[in-house]
Amino acid sequence: MEQTHDHIDTAAPRNGRLAHRARLLGDRHAWTALAVAGAACVFSFGLVYVGYFLHVLRTARRAPSRPAGEGCLLVFGKHAPGGRVDADFRGRLRRAAHVWRQSPSRPMVLLGGGFGIGASEAELARRGLLDEGVTDEATCLLESGSRDTLQNLRNARVLLCGQAGAAPVVLLSSRYHLARCALFAGWLGYEHELCAAEPALRWTPLTLWRIACESACVCWVDLGARWARLVGDRAMLARIA
Repeated sequence: MEQTHDHIDTAAPRNGRLAHRARLLGDRHAWTALAVAGAACVFSFGLVYVGYFLHVLRTARRAPSRPAGEGCLLVFGKHAPGGRVDADFRGRLRRAAHVWRQSPSRPMVLLGGGFGIGASEAELARRGLLDEGVTDEATCLLESGSRDTLQNLRNARVLLCGQAGAAPVVLLSSRYHLARCALFAGWLGYEHELCAAEPALRWTPLTLWRIACESACVCWVDLGARWARLVGDRAMLARIA
């Protein structure tokens, strides 16, 4: 794919997924946010978590699978151990190829680094889009330096500087993941719209489990950020800027 693709790799050298998570959990700000979210859920008898679950579920169910605007398409990668692209990741790439065919002048940013040795998620996405029929004429930028959704969007912001235009960016991911994408995009000042990889929400136990896990994550980080704003913890807020 393309000859206009830039590449960004701003994170630390790749290492294990567990090591990355261990570093995150070793961060005192993460523990503060977890304590705040846990207390809110306990003292509300779980109602706070239920609220987040319904929000994530509603976002997953209502998100369109065809963007209304012509903004740059941000395609979120997914963990692909050994370079194996799973059904969710493949679905994202198929939707991205479909959106691109409807508007071939639309630029795309492929998001995602990797863990260990091998191709990054962004590089795997580029190969997958070629397999889906996206031509070399596509404008495609690769962001291969991130390890999580927030880093995806931070690094994309660097890539898009001066290139995004006036239209909102389009956040393309699996339905269960879109609420987190939208939350982080809002934190980082993106004007955005959502695009779901799947035509409709699949009401399967696996999907509901993923929505439950996403709800816990969104609850954790959102309440942590709200707490940091309330108490004026600038160091904690810097983590989301």
